[in-house]
Amino acid sequence: MSAPQLVVHRDKELMAQAAAARLITKIVDAQAARGHASVVLTGGRNGNGLLAALADAPARDAIDWSRLDLWWGDERFLPEGDPERNVTQAFEALLASVPLTPSRVHAMPASDGPCGNDADAAAATYAGELAAAAGPEDHGPVPTFDVLMLGVGPDTHVASLFPELPAVRETERTVVGVHGAPKPPPTRISLTLPAIRAAREVWLLAAGEDKAEAAEIALSGAGEIQAPAAGAYGRSRTLWLLDAAAASRLPRALYPPASP
Repeated sequence: MSAPQLVVHRDKELMAQAAAARLITKIVDAQAARGHASVVLTGGRNGNGLLAALADAPARDAIDWSRLDLWWGDERFLPEGDPERNVTQAFEALLASVPLTPSRVHAMPASDGPCGNDADAAAATYAGELAAAAGPEDHGPVPTFDVLMLGVGPDTHVASLFPELPAVRETERTVVGVHGAPKPPPTRISLTLPAIRAAREVWLLAAGEDKAEAAEIALSGAGEIQAPAAGAYGRSRTLWLLDAAAASRLPRALYPPASP
């Protein structure tokens, strides 16, 4: 478990640009060290904002996109191509404009895919894909992701792990179907906390005044069942990337004065 580190930016635009630059550096370093990199993407306004900033960053061409594996932390269980699916939004924001290797883009199954409208079967299929990608060096059923990104919801949910629901209590499976989610659509697929914690680095993104209470709760010692964001951490680093509005209820001592 790595203790959370905080970086607070002036506004959400600067946060997205700085996070994109940070991600480029991390991917390039991983590719230089091991020949490839793996990243878990998140949806929502902050996740998509980061991807849009990455699309506009001149340094994006430093990445060898053909040697990048992309996974998702969660997905709305909707038909392929639905505009509400995280993968659809990611392609619109960035992925359609970069030369990815299709076999390295690991989208979660759609509700009209081979598993049909069975979210639990679709989750098991994705868990199998993760396990197949894991090597002996990963010491578990998921790859050791270089960076796993999560948006933080106003209720402290991350991925599709909502407070008190069964998915956040899962300790064995790496991917689960989520039923009865409190925000639409109610049926989703999500990585679990054990899978999230396999990442080298976990980045939690929070921007906007509506995220201030969630950040305060998650960073004040709350339990992961009541505040799932509190249970999301990486093996070597846990990084909270916030704008000033999202950090407005946090003690100033939690983040360094040098935060821009």
